[in-house]
Amino acid sequence: MRPADVELRESPPIGERAPCFNGYAGALPEPLRIAVVVPTWRRPDLLTRCLEALCVQTLSPDDYEIVVCDDGPDDATRTTVERFAATHAARGPAIRYLPVRETQGPAAARNAGWRAAHAPLIAFTDDDTVPDAGWLRAGLAALEHADAAAGRIVVPLAAAPSDYERDASGLARAEFATANAFVRRSALAQTGGFDERFTAAWREDSDLQFALLQAGAHIVRADEAIVLHPVRPARWGVSIAQQRKSRFEALLYRKHRALYRERIATRPPLIYYGVLVSVLALFAALASGQTRLMIVAGAAWLALTLGFCARRLKHTRRDARHVLEMLWTSLWIPFLSIFWRLDGAIRYRVWFF
Repeated sequence: MRPADVELRESPPIGERAPCFNGYAGALPEPLRIAVVVPTWRRPDLLTRCLEALCVQTLSPDDYEIVVCDDGPDDATRTTVERFAATHAARGPAIRYLPVRETQGPAAARNAGWRAAHAPLIAFTDDDTVPDAGWLRAGLAALEHADAAAGRIVVPLAAAPSDYERDASGLARAEFATANAFVRRSALAQTGGFDERFTAAWREDSDLQFALLQAGAHIVRADEAIVLHPVRPARWGVSIAQQRKSRFEALLYRKHRALYRERIATRPPLIYYGVLVSVLALFAALASGQTRLMIVAGAAWLALTLGFCARRLKHTRRDARHVLEMLWTSLWIPFLSIFWRLDGAIRYRVWFF
């Protein structure tokens, strides 16, 4: 039986140790089989939805704990976790709140979570997912004869999604994504866990996957372990800001060149370089007064940009607001994508274009 009265104890920040990290006044009553690590950043409404799903797993509540790693940290998130801990104190799983005050980003938050966990197996998901009721049970089954497992991610889309939504749906095709992954704690310890230089939610999961593979880990699919991952609403023009993530492609390439070429090998589309060359030619023509070259270069830039925009609009919404967004962002994405890749190449000292 779990104690009727519980006290939510805040785990100390990364780098500090305490004799007990759990949310109970005493020791956990039984050995835990698995810990769920949920990084979060100032999204208490989404976190609430995720915790509701995690608290109704078909797995016995005595078998698992939930560690919420607050990358804020902020009072609203803490209050949300406190409320769940109190509500599920008598019959629910252990729920713990872990403020992350050192290196920020999902990689650092997940490291804080698995290192503070009591269980030998770790389940990773995000605060904006809705795990299926049988998610943990299926993950445990997959790890019986494996070191890590990748679950199935379902991304619901409207018949005519936005370009951002269609791009986000690619998560459902990822080989290994920490929105739905299971890893033995010993394997995480052996590889060092996540590389905290990945300060944004991009390629940190592929980096862990490649590190596990290089360490000889056996990774399997766990298609019965399902999480729903609705696409969050995004501000107008969000794809411009997203180009900043391209710098992390260079970091992943530097660390795992062979696996990167084999499993990812993403480069800016050739059309991006065509846009860049045509604009450089246009400026050169303007500077030298070559009218014919100016017309040719300008026409090439316009044709390539409109072609890129048309490709993004294919199979997406065609309302005026979305079309205008695609036109505006298509003007800037080629330059920003190449810029951030060059930034990553310089920052991480690797030849990567």
